[in-house]
Amino acid sequence: MLDKLQIITTSDGSHSLFNTELNETYHSTHGAVQESLHVFIKNGLEFFEQINKSAEIKILEVGFGTGLNALLTLQYSLTHLTKILYESLEAFPVDQQTVSQLNYPTAISFSDAEKYFAQLHQSSWDEPTEITHSFTLFKRHVKIQDIDLGLEKFDVIFFDAFAPSKQAEMWEPAILKKIEQSMKPNGVFVTYCAKGQLKRDLKSLG
Repeated sequence: MLDKLQIITTSDGSHSLFNTELNETYHSTHGAVQESLHVFIKNGLEFFEQINKSAEIKILEVGFGTGLNALLTLQYSLTHLTKILYESLEAFPVDQQTVSQLNYPTAISFSDAEKYFAQLHQSSWDEPTEITHSFTLFKRHVKIQDIDLGLEKFDVIFFDAFAPSKQAEMWEPAILKKIEQSMKPNGVFVTYCAKGQLKRDLKSLG
């Protein structure tokens, strides 16, 4: 699948990837960074922190992809002095050659962004890596169907799989149930998808 990836520039100037096999982009063409900030950081991480007093926030991301969400979360942890454990699942990692051409460090532009972005992608799979004192990354090279997520483990879920029309198996009620069980009682689930069926499935899970 990796040879099916093309780098594109979205409307806010930040890059995304286009998967020619699925005919799908990794982010909104209206702005990759803009979308990630609005959906995952503002309405996920920031929202959770506003309503909870947690010394440490545990995030599960479904779909590491380009590492954009991880980089923005790392930036948030530095600017807000928030300790974050970031676990991310990815079945099909993006190759390093493609990653090296992505412009996120420039588009986001914070101190040492380029260094941190490289570390996020170069860190070992399937073992925790402390990127900074406030941000630990645990990348899992696995399909969500093949992993036990545990019970009441995560505070925030970043569900960033491809759209239901492209990867229907990722949005099955059984997968959503697994995720729901892995969330703490006051956890927050965020995704870019606003399909009516997803809303009904989430509602059925409480």
